[in-house]
Amino acid sequence: MYYLVATSGFPNFGDELILDGWLRYLSDVAPNAEVWVDTHSPGPSQLLFGQAHPRVRFVDTLWRLCWEAPSDDPWEVASWVQNAIANAGMAPRWHQGIAALHQVDVVHVVGGGYVNAVWPRHVGLLAGAAATARHSGARAAMSGHGLTPAPPGAGPLLRALADRFDVVDVRDAGSAEFLGVNPGVDDAFLTIGQGHRTATPGEVWPDETPPSVMVCLQSDMNDIGTATIAGVTLSMLRAWGVSPEQVCVVEGIPRVDREVYALIEHEIPGARFYPFVDVWAKGLPVSAGQTWISTRFHPHMIAAAAGATGVAISISPDYYATKHRSLIDLGSGWTLVEDLGKVPDRPTSGGFAAGTVQRLKRQKRDVAATIYN
Repeated sequence: MYYLVATSGFPNFGDELILDGWLRYLSDVAPNAEVWVDTHSPGPSQLLFGQAHPRVRFVDTLWRLCWEAPSDDPWEVASWVQNAIANAGMAPRWHQGIAALHQVDVVHVVGGGYVNAVWPRHVGLLAGAAATARHSGARAAMSGHGLTPAPPGAGPLLRALADRFDVVDVRDAGSAEFLGVNPGVDDAFLTIGQGHRTATPGEVWPDETPPSVMVCLQSDMNDIGTATIAGVTLSMLRAWGVSPEQVCVVEGIPRVDREVYALIEHEIPGARFYPFVDVWAKGLPVSAGQTWISTRFHPHMIAAAAGATGVAISISPDYYATKHRSLIDLGSGWTLVEDLGKVPDRPTSGGFAAGTVQRLKRQKRDVAATIYN
């Protein structure tokens, strides 16, 4: 039994992209395996991913145990979750789920930036995976994680938990230094470049001229305010001389990524809006001829992989700036804007160099082969 722990089903394009990639990878290499996904939203995940692997099932056992812990303190959460897995009587409502954990062959906490100071209870997911491996004899793996900023005082705990994993893979230099391991890359590189949740602009807009400027702006996880992002973005579009008909606003999280657009839509009449439901059904429309403006991480990655230029707006120095910088360090060629008082020039070049995406994909697939050998 393969047991994946993920933060899927919210939905959030990046989180969904990662899990979809792992399930499709397992569909190729292990179509007959029994696959369980432990996520905070098993119902929505079933609707999003139910066809991604022929034998996938969805539960929320480890997430429930994290929520049931007596406090937000990561040490207390980690201790409580591990004790519950050793003694299901502590959490009888999830006895059957804990029993299933004792039967797994691989427990894999898939990547993303959800185990850190922003969500200190999520340290319990790593603790739960480590405890599962101890009681079942399973191989334990964590892949593509961004662990910074770490919960205050939890560094020794996180390093001790990581030492109990057979495979430890993180996606940025800060997380690698924190754990004392070599840096890896984001899990979305696993299936990048295979038409995986992407489309060409011509496929999405076959009967009209595709937009040349793509915009993805969020109101969540935002230290600078929605109005500030709206102002910075509108200033860029005006300074670059972009007509509204050339603009498309993309939604990574439903409603959350429409709030900034709602502030500027009257100033860019004729701009198109591409909701999450269409992104998931048709794919993210990317091409080398585009310019992107994005606060979100995975549109930066996917667009740069297609050769698109772009500007990444930093909305939190400890979280999103780190994420965007990790892609720039890999060679995305994008501009990171941290001084929001200055309007950057429109990029004229960017995107990953030829061969870089395939190299990074091979690197991630080597990690996958180690986990599921």
